Amino acid sequence: MDELPPALVLEILNRLNNTTDLARCRLTSKSLNSIAAEIRSIHLQCSFDRYTKSRSPVTASQVTPFKEIFRTLISNTKHVVDSITIGVEKPLRGISFDDAEDELDDLYLTCVDFVSEWLPVHGRQLRSLSISDFWIQSCWRQSNVLSLISSFCHHLEEVELKNTWLSMDGLNKMHNLTSLTLEFIRLEDENLSKLNDCFPFLRVLILNEVGGLKEPMINLLHLTTCQWTVSNAPLSLSISAPKLVKFKLNCVRPNTLLIDAPLLSDFSITLSNTNHFLVKELPNLRTLKIESPNLGRFISIFPFGKTVNSLSLDSSSKEEFNLMSVMDAFPNVRSLTIGHLAWSEAEIQFQHDKGRSNNGNIAIKGLKQITAHLVLAEVELTQALIFDILGRCSDLSDVTLLVHRNVDSIIASNLMAKCMACNARVRWRLGNWGQ
Repeated sequence: MDELPPALVLEILNRLNNTTDLARCRLTSKSLNSIAAEIRSIHLQCSFDRYTKSRSPVTASQVTPFKEIFRTLISNTKHVVDSITIGVEKPLRGISFDDAEDELDDLYLTCVDFVSEWLPVHGRQLRSLSISDFWIQSCWRQSNVLSLISSFCHHLEEVELKNTWLSMDGLNKMHNLTSLTLEFIRLEDENLSKLNDCFPFLRVLILNEVGGLKEPMINLLHLTTCQWTVSNAPLSLSISAPKLVKFKLNCVRPNTLLIDAPLLSDFSITLSNTNHFLVKELPNLRTLKIESPNLGRFISIFPFGKTVNSLSLDSSSKEEFNLMSVMDAFPNVRSLTIGHLAWSEAEIQFQHDKGRSNNGNIAIKGLKQITAHLVLAEVELTQALIFDILGRCSDLSDVTLLVHRNVDSIIASNLMAKCMACNARVRWRLGNWGQ
């Protein structure tokens, strides 16, 4: 390392995922210690092992407090940093309240008193900030950290906050912020009105398990990508984003779902049900993924299927499901992916419809690729449905059969051999799914 140019060494040190490794590097030589002081990013994670040792009567006195490590690291940097990532590792999420001392605050990382120690100095040039809190300590303490961030971080472009209770009081507009991630958050902004007002130039928004919402509405003029997982069941849910291109939505059962996104081209939706599904025109929709226990009904009411050319379907419950109705609703699909529950129901419906004279000669044109997730509960029925699809789809050229990994490999191989013998013009692939 001593023979490498200092600029290259600095680039390597900047790429370390955990600044704890950087601290170890600084102990190995004077040159590394000097170069390491030039870094402009800090990435520090509290491991599960460090947490357990800090709670053990035997080892607690030997463990340096996590916040103290961070204070030392940031105070030893020669320059103002442009990226800070600080948090707890994912295994700490699984700790129950019964197993932790929730009166402590050693890992309460969105604490305003702690953040205000370093943010006023290092926030002025900060471009990226990520804080992943310890839920057991943060969930009952409301934090005004967002207000603090908006006061000192005028050049901030990316913010990521996880596992905490956030207040939106005193929040200033952040005109440079283009990416916001809130994950496992209790948010005091039930309709998202403050979020819309204070982050007007967001292009990427990720809301994952954000609670406290009542009638949330996303209204952002510059938003292009959005992931939204709603943990509770709000009365209504809506998004208005004229530049939105990619949208992934997972929600329970809102009374009303309203989507106004004319440029949307990639749409993934997981939905239990909704009384009113209102979608304004989606002329650019090309890729669609639907998962719902009411898959058949959802397909029947989806109004913009003609533009879709890549479709993925799955169900979370057993219900009547017909592949022919899918092709009626999405006549221009070129690539179709079917989840295991949807395929199982398609098999049942196929067996039920077998022999009906009005169902035997319906051709499906345009479909070129199929990916099917199979459980092979009844191999002969699965094979019969595959052969029926081959007979209807004259343009089909690529079929992937993903068999559940618990199925005997010989059974899966025999099915594949029969399919290949039935139609040699199709390119066949065999794989597996499941854990």
